[in-house]
Amino acid sequence: MAFEENNFYVAKKYGLAKSDFTVECNVLAGANVLKVLSLSIDGCVQSLETLNGILNFSGIVDTKIVFLTDDGQINTICYACPFSSKFESEEITTRATAFVDLKVMDYNIDSISGDSIKLSVMLQQSGFVVANKEIKTIRNDDDNVCCKEDEISIIRYIGSASDNIEVESEINFRDKIKKLILTESKTLVKNVEAGVNFVTISGDVVSRVLYLNENDKFENGYVYDSFKQEVELEGVTRESLVEGNAKVKQDAVSTEIVEDEKGCRIVVKVPIALQVRAFQDEKLSVIKDLYSIKNEINVTTESFDMSKICPMEHVEGKIEGNLVLDDDKPRVDKILFNGGNNVCVTNSYIKDGEIYVEGIAKTTVVYLNDEDSSLYSAQIDVPFVISDKTDFKEGGIIVVDAIVCDVDVAVKKGRELFYDAKVKACVCYCYDESSGIITEAVNGENYPEKDYAMEVVFASSGEELWDIAKKSKVKGEQIQAQNPELVFPLQEDSSLILFYQKVN
Repeated sequence: MAFEENNFYVAKKYGLAKSDFTVECNVLAGANVLKVLSLSIDGCVQSLETLNGILNFSGIVDTKIVFLTDDGQINTICYACPFSSKFESEEITTRATAFVDLKVMDYNIDSISGDSIKLSVMLQQSGFVVANKEIKTIRNDDDNVCCKEDEISIIRYIGSASDNIEVESEINFRDKIKKLILTESKTLVKNVEAGVNFVTISGDVVSRVLYLNENDKFENGYVYDSFKQEVELEGVTRESLVEGNAKVKQDAVSTEIVEDEKGCRIVVKVPIALQVRAFQDEKLSVIKDLYSIKNEINVTTESFDMSKICPMEHVEGKIEGNLVLDDDKPRVDKILFNGGNNVCVTNSYIKDGEIYVEGIAKTTVVYLNDEDSSLYSAQIDVPFVISDKTDFKEGGIIVVDAIVCDVDVAVKKGRELFYDAKVKACVCYCYDESSGIITEAVNGENYPEKDYAMEVVFASSGEELWDIAKKSKVKGEQIQAQNPELVFPLQEDSSLILFYQKVN
């Protein structure tokens, strides 16, 4: 009798532990800084290295700082501050694909001295690794062993692929543009589809450009664009399950003013890093039960987990909030502009058939006070919760990307600022599904020789042929051949006759 390995692989996602760390940034502004007016900060992962037990990654903290010089000019400095960090977990292997989710949780201006600005930026790291996990099972080629097979559904990880694209957008203006102040670009995945050996990923790109016109008035404009890219990935079929992410390479965003006889236009070039992952839902025949007609078999059954990949979902909502200035802050006589528009997702979960996304929307308002004709700034933090119906099960791994757009800030009664914006979130989700399987079978003692030629077996109503044959330690075909009048499952209690060939 021989039992051989018949192992297979299933996809398994492992969540990486969430933690915070701080990056110190020393920015040289190129001019003496009197006051920082607004900050736009984003964290970008640039490289990953998976080792056994360790995931090392590096990236940049991209800062766009709008500041007032000591001679009254408004300037902008863009600076990329490098950093490195790591995750440690026994689930991290060299064969795994890693995804790191990086969020800017908070920041602080530590000091301003001459042309030097020192910042502390708190980043939160989380994410997951995904790989194929080997599941142990057996096959049999012994005619004396009866096997009951069953078809199970498994999810296998095909792999991942990356690509880089650039989305070029234009905003047309009638007025002349004197100076560009700030460009903020965000992207959000809207759809991911499987093809034959490729994955199509598409999404939205939102850019906001702040500028000073020829009349020294601050203006801003939004440009809404989209992207669609086929990313090659061997082994993908139209039935594959796919997911993806997109991230703006903030340090490489470029903005250019183009003038002609019709006026002028702003050209924004937004480079985007794409990653797609693919999984296959397959049917597999495995041995669910077995017995021998000659000897005992000791069977080991174990359960295994695999990750069930859900289709991506989107949640949208409106954010509104107020900020009342402290008494030591000058009143707002005129809002000039806002910058540092961002959203930080602080929590996300599934509950009672709904998906919830919680976070904080942030912006900095730059305003004028008439009494001293000076510029001031105030940071607005607005907590929010958005939700939508979902079929997702609770307790899985959830990754949320979110952006804000159409940000507007108005002043009420000089000391109260009213914030209004739209928030959009893209959700990748998976949960674990468990199944049991025979992992090992070992031969035991031989059955004693039968010293009789006939046996009567009493069976109960509802019993299946397999159960009766296993209990009697004979093949099912023998029961059917010797009791042709019986129909399984049995409709009533029955007596079965079994005949054996007695050898002298």
